[in-house]
Amino acid sequence: MITYIKGALVEKNPAYVVIETAGGVGYFIHISLTTFSQIKEEKELKLFTHYVVKEDAQTLYGFYDEAERTLFRLLISVNGIGPNTACLILSALSVQDVVDAISAEDVRTIQMVKGIGTKTAQRVVIELKDKIAKAAFSVSENFSTAYNNNKSESLSALVSLGFAKSAAEKVLDKILKEDASLSVEDLIKRALKLL
Repeated sequence: MITYIKGALVEKNPAYVVIETAGGVGYFIHISLTTFSQIKEEKELKLFTHYVVKEDAQTLYGFYDEAERTLFRLLISVNGIGPNTACLILSALSVQDVVDAISAEDVRTIQMVKGIGTKTAQRVVIELKDKIAKAAFSVSENFSTAYNNNKSESLSALVSLGFAKSAAEKVLDKILKEDASLSVEDLIKRALKLL
């Protein structure tokens, strides 16, 4: 298993990064908004990874810290939650928000994520409550972004997450009319709640 990848950051997008390692190999790695917001303007990057092998695809998921990877692995252990859905949960909510929601049996918070219904949210709480209590999560809450973000990055991320471009664009336009100063992360989080 590939436990982490370290190398030069070649491309950065809210939904993925490309990291070139010393051997000249470029790895396409799916990321959450939480990881994206922590990367900042780094040239060299180390991401903890989870490697998923299916019949039709081999996919790498990357995480800025081990706490996020641990939570991702717990989420995909729940029946009905695959890697893409787990990544969507970690994009819509911070690691601490998910941990707090599960610990407090707050089904409603988890259900706010696009594609998570009541039964799935209940399953997440029931199956992970004891596991969350046993796992040690040390989470940095400084996920704010200090650089300029724009609509096109948000749109690209939403399309990468599987949303229709036209629908995502309409939602982003609506959000930007209300508040044009939002970061990419905030734009996507609001859009995920409306799509």
